[in-house]
Amino acid sequence: MRERWWLIFMLCSTLACSREHKDLFTTRDAGTPDAALGEARGEARAPENENRVSVALPVPAPGRWLEIMPGGKTLCSRGSPYRFFVRGGRTDRVIVDFEGGGACWNKLTCSVSGSLFRDEARTLESFMNSIAKGEFGGIYDPEPGRAFADWTLIHIPYCTGDIHWGDAAADYGDGLNIEHRGFVNASAALDWMYAHYPAPQNVFVAGCSAGAYGAALHSAYVARHYSNARVTMLADSGAGIITDSFLKDSLPNWNAMRALPSFIPALTRPLEDLHLPDLYEAISAAFPKHRFAQTATQFDDDQIFFYTAMGGNPADWPGMYRASLARVEQSSANVRSYVPPGSMHCALPYPFFYTREVNGVKLADWTEQLVLGDDPPASVACEGDGCCHDPVCDACKGITESPCKFCKNWPPEWSSCKKAN
Repeated sequence: MRERWWLIFMLCSTLACSREHKDLFTTRDAGTPDAALGEARGEARAPENENRVSVALPVPAPGRWLEIMPGGKTLCSRGSPYRFFVRGGRTDRVIVDFEGGGACWNKLTCSVSGSLFRDEARTLESFMNSIAKGEFGGIYDPEPGRAFADWTLIHIPYCTGDIHWGDAAADYGDGLNIEHRGFVNASAALDWMYAHYPAPQNVFVAGCSAGAYGAALHSAYVARHYSNARVTMLADSGAGIITDSFLKDSLPNWNAMRALPSFIPALTRPLEDLHLPDLYEAISAAFPKHRFAQTATQFDDDQIFFYTAMGGNPADWPGMYRASLARVEQSSANVRSYVPPGSMHCALPYPFFYTREVNGVKLADWTEQLVLGDDPPASVACEGDGCCHDPVCDACKGITESPCKFCKNWPPEWSSCKKAN
C-alpha cells in the first residue's frame, strides 16, 4: 500500500501556450441557478439541459454550471476529449482553479493510468455529483456569505499526467502512448476566460497538489494578460521539495520547457539549473504588484512520502519546506505563506478550508484578505509543539470518512509529534 502511495504522491506533487484554438467551443448547461445550487447541497441530480451551444453565447448566469469542450488540440492522456467547467458569477471577480491528482513521466508510472492519475476528464454529471456528495467545498462553496460564493469559477480538470505543463505525444514503448497536453488544455480554458471576461478587477488563481504547480505556472500568463487587474495566486500543497533528478526525468517527456514563460528570464536557464521553488521566486518577482502565496501543512503526508520514496530523509522535509518558504518570501515583498499544523494534504477545495486555523487566524479569512484586502496579510505559521496538534486529525481517531481520510498517517511515526500525541 505504501508503494502505491509513493507513486500516487509522486504523481500528485510534481505549469499558457499557443493561442491556436480555432475550433468552435461547445458548452453544456447544468440547468437553472437554483438547480445548480440544489445539486451542491445534495438536493438535485444530474443536469437536465443537454443542449450544445456556441461559445458566442453569454457567460453562464450566476450559480449555473456549464461544461465547455474547447476542441482544437486539447486532449486527455488517452486521446479522449477535454472539457472544463464554469460556474457563473460576478464578471469582475474570477477564480481559476487547477485540479490536482497524479502525474506520470515514464513507462512504469504511465502504465497505471486510472489508478495513479485520472486519464479522462470527468463529465459535467460526474462533476456535479461530486459537488452534491460534498467532495468539493472550500472555495467552491456556494453558500451565501462565503467569501467566494458569488465569484465566477473556472474549474480546470486534470487528465494528462503532466501537472498542467505538457505539450507532447509521448511514446513509452510497447504501445503505451500518452498525450501530455495539460499546457494546451489549460491554455484553451484561459483563452475562453480572456474572451468572456475581458476586464475583471480580481482574478484568483489556485490549485492543490499537482494543480498547485499548474496554478503557479499559468499565473504568470494570467498576470501578463490582465495587467490592470489584481491577480492573486495561492498554491496549496505544492512546496516543490523534490530531488534534483525529477525535473530532468519528467519535463523532457512532457515537452514542458516550452511552457515556462520566456518573458521571465530567470526561467529560461538550463533545465539542470532549475528547481521548483525557482518558479515561485521568479514569477512573484516578475509581477510585483500582484500577490503570490503558498500553503501546506507542516508535516504534509503526501509530500513527505514523495520525498522519502526518492531517498530523502522524512525528518529533513519540514525544515527544507520552511527554508524554501523563507527564501521565496525574502526574494519578493509580494509573497506570503500559511503553514498549519498536522499532515493533511490540500485544503482549498474541501469543507475544512473554513475551519482550518493557525494562531487564531482562519485560513479562509487569511485567504480572503490575501485576495481582496488593501494590504496582504502577514504570513502565518505554527511553531514548535503547536505544529503537532491538528484539531481536525486529532478528532479523527477511528474515523475514516472525509475529512478524516486525510489523516490516516497522523502523527508521523518518525516525528517528535508521535510523542506529543
